[in-house]
Amino acid sequence: MRCLPSKSVWRALIVACLAMVVSACAAYKQLDPAFHKALSEPYRLDSGDVLRVTVFEQDELTNTYSVDKGGHISFPLVGSIGARGMTPKQMEGRIATGLRRGFLRDPDVSVEVATYRPFFIMGEVGTSGQYVYVPGMTVQNAIAIAGGFSARAEQTDVDITRNVNGEIITGRVPISDPILPGDTIAIRERLF
Repeated sequence: MRCLPSKSVWRALIVACLAMVVSACAAYKQLDPAFHKALSEPYRLDSGDVLRVTVFEQDELTNTYSVDKGGHISFPLVGSIGARGMTPKQMEGRIATGLRRGFLRDPDVSVEVATYRPFFIMGEVGTSGQYVYVPGMTVQNAIAIAGGFSARAEQTDVDITRNVNGEIITGRVPISDPILPGDTIAIRERLF
């Protein structure tokens, strides 16, 4: 004959399980205000970005240049120029300053991002990996590109890890939130 636990034991088990779930949720850190503020700040260049540099009336200097893993571009006549953390407008100034040093009298330089660095997605999606970022993307767009949710995915919110002013911040956001180049999106497995 098997002995089944009493109702009070079952209640204690249920209360213990609920307490663990609530404590796990409560342990998650509040979202840092800088996390969303980064969405409205000017775009900052980093490794993996490809820049379209136009030097007006200088066709041999007009080209696309990749930001290397060290955060620099190699520009003709000027050499290596630090790009990491700069806005495209600031890069225009740096390139123009370099060209003024004995090469061009008054260079007119324009810099725009030709290809943004990729974003990354992992966890409960069809195909985890690295994907091309398109301006205006949301988490939901990123999930669709990665093959949609898996059968076990938590589908209401996700964790995004983002570099904000040199600090790595992770935040839990709804799937309607925008993403930025370089973001890592983690799709969690649902509890039930």
